[in-house]
Amino acid sequence: VQLQACGGGLVQTGGSLRLSCVAPGRTFTSAALAWFRQAPGKERELVASISWIGDHTLYGYSVKGRFTIAKHQAENMVTVDLQMNNLQPEDTAVYYCAARSYGRTTFNNWGQGTLVTVSS
Repeated sequence: VQLQACGGGLVQTGGSLRLSCVAPGRTFTSAALAWFRQAPGKERELVASISWIGDHTLYGYSVKGRFTIAKHQAENMVTVDLQMNNLQPEDTAVYYCAARSYGRTTFNNWGQGTLVTVSS
């Protein structure tokens, strides 16, 4: 699965951004989709994930109540959006979308990163 992420940019503290990740194609076989982020000098962390069946969501502690993940399926593509509200400088990071195949315990398919910068 080829994942294409977009939507990053510069925003002021308290502002909002929406990231989108597109997986083109008629067939989609991933068990879950997610957004991760990695800030300079820090390890990559899970931001939010959503299961393919049932839309079960999971959020990182620091983004609960501020970020929302959602997936949308059209005829020829799947889109996973991350709506980010009340952004804080500590949200500054490169954000990556990822997919986890059925039978895998870790996310094994990654898109390119998109930079989100929150100015104070």
